[in-house]
Amino acid sequence: MSTLSLRLPESLHRNLKIAAEADGVSVNQFVSLAVAEKLSALQTYDLIAERAKGASREGFLKAMALVPSAVVQDGDELP
Repeated sequence: MSTLSLRLPESLHRNLKIAAEADGVSVNQFVSLAVAEKLSALQTYDLIAERAKGASREGFLKAMALVPSAVVQDGDELP
């Protein structure tokens, strides 16, 4: 486990304490989870961007042709 010294504006620290308390976790755990969520989002974006490099319109249309036809449900219509 590593130690990280972090300077936060008072208002942000106050809101952090309130949010951690509302979640029923310590400030340390709340910050750890927040960092993990952010890193996960960034890694997911990078993964999708990498996979998109190999994509093609032809491949997309081929995959979409495999989707069976169905009646459009109310609320799912195109504008």
